[in-house]
Amino acid sequence: MAEVLDPVAAAVAGELRLADPAVRSSRAEAARLLDPEFTEVGRSGRRWTRDEMLAELPEMDGCAADGPAYEVSGMTGVLLAPGVVHLTYETVMDGHRARRSSLWRAAADGTGAPWRLYHHQGTPVPEGA
Repeated sequence: MAEVLDPVAAAVAGELRLADPAVRSSRAEAARLLDPEFTEVGRSGRRWTRDEMLAELPEMDGCAADGPAYEVSGMTGVLLAPGVVHLTYETVMDGHRARRSSLWRAAADGTGAPWRLYHHQGTPVPEGA
């Protein structure tokens, strides 16, 4: 029988996997963690759909094993409702800070990961802030 994780711990584990260059560079691994209805507003302000993200993710920053990687700090989470977790944290990548917010939801279809990223937003932090 599979171990049942605390929902917040499961969402944190999924978020950290998505920051891992090995997962980011694999469309198949990333697809397991992104909800079918995934959307994102990136730190650039661009809106992303799941298909757009999966198509471009392996070419984005943080995907090369020997390149810059996301440094994650201050991650906290709260269970908003059964099956919905909200995470907040900060990242630094190549000297650029961002505050991040993610909504994770329990998978309803039994495929992929048991918890999937439903929505993500990254907000750049101005230098000196």
